[in-house]
Amino acid sequence: MSNFFLSSPWPGLLVCTVLYVCDYTLTIICARLYRGGVNQKFVFEGSYEITPLFQKDVDSLRRVSPRFLATLILCGSLLAVSWLLSAQLQPELYEFVLGVMILVQLSVHSRHLRNLFLFRAVNNTDEVHGRLEYSRALLLRMSAVEALIFSALYLILFAFTQSWFILGGAIGCLSVAAKHRSLSRKCLASAPAAVQSPQAS
Repeated sequence: MSNFFLSSPWPGLLVCTVLYVCDYTLTIICARLYRGGVNQKFVFEGSYEITPLFQKDVDSLRRVSPRFLATLILCGSLLAVSWLLSAQLQPELYEFVLGVMILVQLSVHSRHLRNLFLFRAVNNTDEVHGRLEYSRALLLRMSAVEALIFSALYLILFAFTQSWFILGGAIGCLSVAAKHRSLSRKCLASAPAAVQSPQAS
């Protein structure tokens, strides 16, 4: 990785801040589009937002979220601490943590941009017909699979580059996949028995 990003924590902090702000902004934009007509074609069980921490703020379309700001400060602090520790202990530590934060965000942004394109098409054209309903458990499993795919892609890149930055992205996406898979199982466990295993009459 370029010394520009490793010689000081500020470039990494700036990039991460921009990505996190864009992430929340795109979430609100897509949530508004969802309520503006997309929910007549695609019905998502529960909140539009997957992360439980931000569901109330996204559901209320809050532009400025205290929870988001607190998370942003926490992540920035973690990045700064990892930069200080990498200078004293393990030089690759900061590169790894930066990879976790940036590459996981890039994978999330790909989903936002895909939704933005699809939701605008739903609201402004007649190219989408019918109606689909997604259970919460399925939404979480889909998110887990998507994160797992990015993790695999990053691992392939790591095999060629041996970059701790890319390894951080692979492990970060793998962690997201495991978390969402776990949340999906909890949803299935809490669902009514009839929904979990329907039987023919």
